[in-house]
Amino acid sequence: MSQQTAGPNVFESRFGGVTVRGKAHSLSAWFVLALRLMMGYAFLSSGVDKLLGGGFAAGGYLTNVAAANGNPLEGMFAWMANTPWFLDFVNVAVPVGEALIGVALLLGAVTRLAAFFGAFMMLMFYFGNWSVGHGYVNGDFAYMLVFLAVAAFGAGRILGVDAYLERLDVVKHNAWLRYLLG
Repeated sequence: MSQQTAGPNVFESRFGGVTVRGKAHSLSAWFVLALRLMMGYAFLSSGVDKLLGGGFAAGGYLTNVAAANGNPLEGMFAWMANTPWFLDFVNVAVPVGEALIGVALLLGAVTRLAAFFGAFMMLMFYFGNWSVGHGYVNGDFAYMLVFLAVAAFGAGRILGVDAYLERLDVVKHNAWLRYLLG
């Protein structure tokens, strides 16, 4: 077999002794940008709706949904619903987090960090909305994967603020800062 070398539009990853390699289409950057902007708009819109809607309250959702759907994390959701300080935190963190994730993705700023938290929120929604009657894949799971793809492909470097932030000396000399961008 011929050996491909890394170059433009070629990506490769090794995990668990398995190597996968692919070549992106020339339109890939546009689709990655579209995914970033779509998720940014969706999360900003959802967060703003909750913030302007007269008070977001997660208590009923956390109390009822997990107990009613066979959720494997039912105990954790019950703890969240019955722990006042945590419930207060969630009531603020969800709408503010959605809005901030949305703004970050729309601007392409600290994209990898924003996408990580977006994927984490979607994972929590996935378990909260647990329903495997039609399989394990649902919209929450798919959106989680979109967030992970946005992070993996460095979507903030495509017409985003991250491309400019990476030029700063403080970022150039701190690998962990570069990792949050993208």
